[in-house]
Amino acid sequence: MATTAVSEPAWVKLARRQVRDLDKAGSGRLSIAQSKRGMVEVKATPRATGSSVTLPFKWSEADWANCYVRIRNIYALWLQGHTLKAAAEIAKGKAPSSERDWLAMKKAFKEWKTTADSAIKEGTWEHSYEPVIGDAVALLTGKTPPLMAQPLMLACMQRADGTTYRSGSRMRKIRVRSLAQFLNFCCEHHHLPDAWAAPKNLKPFIGAEKPSEAVNQKAHAFSSDQDIIDLLASLPDDESGRKWADATKLMAELGLRPIELLHLKVRVDELNGATEPRRIIPLPLRSNDGELQEWNLIERWRVRVIELPPLQSGNGAGECWKVYFSRKPFWQSLKQRAMELEDKRLTAYSFRHSFSVRGHRRGIDAGSMARVMGHSLQTHCAFYPWAQKSSTEAAFAAAAARDAKAHTVAGVI
Repeated sequence: MATTAVSEPAWVKLARRQVRDLDKAGSGRLSIAQSKRGMVEVKATPRATGSSVTLPFKWSEADWANCYVRIRNIYALWLQGHTLKAAAEIAKGKAPSSERDWLAMKKAFKEWKTTADSAIKEGTWEHSYEPVIGDAVALLTGKTPPLMAQPLMLACMQRADGTTYRSGSRMRKIRVRSLAQFLNFCCEHHHLPDAWAAPKNLKPFIGAEKPSEAVNQKAHAFSSDQDIIDLLASLPDDESGRKWADATKLMAELGLRPIELLHLKVRVDELNGATEPRRIIPLPLRSNDGELQEWNLIERWRVRVIELPPLQSGNGAGECWKVYFSRKPFWQSLKQRAMELEDKRLTAYSFRHSFSVRGHRRGIDAGSMARVMGHSLQTHCAFYPWAQKSSTEAAFAAAAARDAKAHTVAGVI
């Protein structure tokens, strides 16, 4: 009795042709079939160990579009030398880190960024790409590597000490965007599966700046007074350098805004500016070895021996300060170090923020600091720093020393 062959559905014919057409260069061919459980089975030609694998997609027209994307990724990995089963695991996002040479991909990405694409400078690579991609590769080659892009990106927003890069900060933006470029490069040039592609919308990873951090986003305090002292020592010993050094000393020791340099009066301790006139009280800087800096600024200003640099051109005093110091290598290195190590942004306003920290560290209450700085107590508490890591640790160490001394004295008595 004659039998009638059952014609395959149109989608199956199309699917077989799509898989067959993946082999454009005669490198190797894949084929598909329906498994006994009704799933898509992929087979490789020529046959070898691990040359067939069943995928988690039903043998149906509805599942085929997603299945074909997976097969296309598997094929690219198979051509790189992986067995079909290993390629399927990698494409699924569950391969162990040893299945991919992340170091080689990092090297290729660096070459591409520095010689092709936008051809960035070596310094840009070291500042904006190397830190986060180095962290990513360390995670990916570790014992429990992330299995896809999103967990990796979130993990790379953590510092080594467990703290997180501040939401919405410039450094967090740099890290997110640089890592996203690297992952997308790997997907495009090294055929990683879609699970490793960075999300198109990066805003959730960058985050938003909290309103209470708005001022601190513009400027942060220096790590120590020593940084300011070293910066001043780095300036050239010429007429221009001495003028800018004095202007900077006034901002640092008196807690002035750049614009307020233009409104200092010859009358002792009086200031007219954007805020009400206020009495200026110096807070001398102290070096790391405990030496108090004696600049005698108030007296020098009173007898008019301080000559300021030009501060009225362009967009104002702050911009003038920025233009001059932007050409100074020590200032640039100081800024870069603060951003990379502490996620801090240093500007001309950082001297004022350091004035706040210095005052609180010396035991001055918030109300007094607010008054001498020319703003309300509410503004001071919300937007100006009271302490930082180094001064906090020093304060607690000093308290512990006092406790130990008191305990010793009590024991003697």
